Amino acid sequence: MTAVDLASHPGHLARRLQQAHHLLWNAMVSEEITSPQFAVLNALVAEPGLDQRTVGERVGLDRSTIAEVISRLGRRGLLDKVRDPQDGRRSLLRPTEDGVRTHRKLTVRTARMNQVFLAPLSAEEQTVFLDLIRRVADAAEELRHPASPTGSALAQP
Repeated sequence: MTAVDLASHPGHLARRLQQAHHLLWNAMVSEEITSPQFAVLNALVAEPGLDQRTVGERVGLDRSTIAEVISRLGRRGLLDKVRDPQDGRRSLLRPTEDGVRTHRKLTVRTARMNQVFLAPLSAEEQTVFLDLIRRVADAAEELRHPASPTGSALAQP
């Protein structure tokens, strides 16, 4: 059997890309706040008062991951939970003042990190690259929902 060329495997390349992003994030943005935590904080700065499920949908995190991220941000004092006055079973989330300050600081660092991350590409290539990976990520997200027409592709051999 002949070895395959992993340079033609999108999953392998996506993993390498994620590793590079993780290293840059830790070096240039934060060793304390992870990229998913920043995404949640960002969603809540944009739309304070969302519930946990909605925040998870906005940033593409599953139920168990979003619960852990919110728990960690809460322990750090970066977000507050308040009971929804219209539905006492759910909590609404808001960034604290410290959460807003942290978001502001990390936003600047994230912008710089993204410049470094995408530096090997021209401005036009960056636009195309982001469009392509967004399309693949959106399509992959649809595959997670087997009831949808595209989700049925998972059942095919």
